[in-house]
Amino acid sequence: MSKPDVLMLNAMRPFVEGALSPSFEIHRLWEAPDPNALIAEVGPRIMAITGFGGRIPRELIERLPELKIISTSSVGYDGIDVKAAAEHGVVVTNTPDVLTDEVADLALGLLLATIREIPRAEHHLRSGQWPRGTYPLTTTLRGRKVGIIGLGRIGKAIAQRVAAFDVPVSYYGRHKQAGVSYPYVDSLLGLAKDVDVLICVAPGGAETQRMIGREVFEALGPNGIFINVGRGSVVDEAALVHALRNGTILSAGLDVFENEPHVPAELIALPNAVLLPHVASASDHTRDAMAKLAVDNLLAWAKGEAPLTPVPETPWPPVKAGVI
Repeated sequence: MSKPDVLMLNAMRPFVEGALSPSFEIHRLWEAPDPNALIAEVGPRIMAITGFGGRIPRELIERLPELKIISTSSVGYDGIDVKAAAEHGVVVTNTPDVLTDEVADLALGLLLATIREIPRAEHHLRSGQWPRGTYPLTTTLRGRKVGIIGLGRIGKAIAQRVAAFDVPVSYYGRHKQAGVSYPYVDSLLGLAKDVDVLICVAPGGAETQRMIGREVFEALGPNGIFINVGRGSVVDEAALVHALRNGTILSAGLDVFENEPHVPAELIALPNAVLLPHVASASDHTRDAMAKLAVDNLLAWAKGEAPLTPVPETPWPPVKAGVI
């Protein structure tokens, strides 16, 4: 019996191909001189897609008539057209939980680096300025209140870490969560007005597109600090640049951007922004765990078992839209 064909979108962790090859015939899209020609050739046989993130639009899904599963090695899946997947009976899986602690740790590091101006202070030393004068005093985490946008797994882990600093936490999301002790604020603007640090862990997608803009920054105020480890698409970057330039808010720490890996020169030039190249989950430990979960989802499906972590939009077993 022939092995099912899997389309691998990009290079993954070194062990992935060895783990999949006994059960799948692997097609490496990123190595193809002409990716479109490869899809035309093997598309009728492809039953699975995997990769580290990447865009999977409706057009690609509809070119693969035998497609049954998309297993992404990432927690975010806003680059996948899950509506099209659901319509075609394709289950989509992601990798929640395994990166929660790493991202939460990085969020706290980014918060402290922003508040205490750690990159600028280090540059002061390395550039030889210390003998000519001490580094200026910075703001502090003391006396602040933190608001978290999106209290999912990662948001809760961030909240626990912030609370350990004896800093009050509140949150905003689509609904109030049962069993959560942190105060819930029922509007984004309301949360921004109530706190002076906003930490965004919101997912991308049409519902959250540029939801954080001028009004939110004005509500956060001139002592406000904005941290984003969610998705760059949730922020109006032009409004953020304006807010940082004009003192609408004090500073920002960002690990994600609207058009990665391209970051606006205006944002890079701002001294009151700490910028990281989307590295929140970028440790060997976490990326290995993410890749292993993506592999385990595929292997479970290949054995006729339920994938481990299907996303809510494409539950298991899959049912094509309109089919009972």
